[in-house]
Amino acid sequence: MLTIETFTFNPYQENTYLIIDDSNNHCIIVDPGMHTVQEQNYFKEHLDKGNLTPVLLLNTHCHIDHVLGNRFVFDNWGIVPNFHEAEVPVLVSVENYAPQMGFRYETSPIPESFLEDKETISFGDHHIESILAPGHSPGHLCFYLEEIKSLIGGDVLFRNSIGRSDLPGGDHQTLLKSISTRIYTLPEDTEVFPGHGSTTTIGFEKQTNPFIRG
Repeated sequence: MLTIETFTFNPYQENTYLIIDDSNNHCIIVDPGMHTVQEQNYFKEHLDKGNLTPVLLLNTHCHIDHVLGNRFVFDNWGIVPNFHEAEVPVLVSVENYAPQMGFRYETSPIPESFLEDKETISFGDHHIESILAPGHSPGHLCFYLEEIKSLIGGDVLFRNSIGRSDLPGGDHQTLLKSISTRIYTLPEDTEVFPGHGSTTTIGFEKQTNPFIRG
């Protein structure tokens, strides 16, 4: 059985997720946003207390608030992040603007290979599908866990809102198309775990989202 745990880190109140395989306590870290030493220690102590072993690191996209902990994860568990190749320039730019924003940023590793759209990510006996959904950022991926009817959605779809499209590499119409053709096609009872804020469901957003209805 897979379970999802949520942590909220850094000034952007970004949601960092653990996908946990309850059969062996292996876990996947998604979008590590821990920023301060206190946040880093809290996260590591939680994993140690639960005897959890990280085996994968996934980034939905590479804006600063979602990658602040990439180096920390690499230094502690030797895991290189996995993301779409179109996010490389987004990640590289973080090193330039982080100091201007007052962030202590340790450079993230860059993988030698990249995730693609509709790629199956193996996690023990489980499988996770990557869904390319650009518009907020050029290579934004969502991660669909069909067996537990869950989507880790990053900054594409929020509860009664959508992601920003005014950042470099963003485009509003592309974002709306991604939601309508890639996200709203999932089963309506799929629970969405967004990059910020509370969870929602596909069906709820199709009925009530003021930016895009189903």
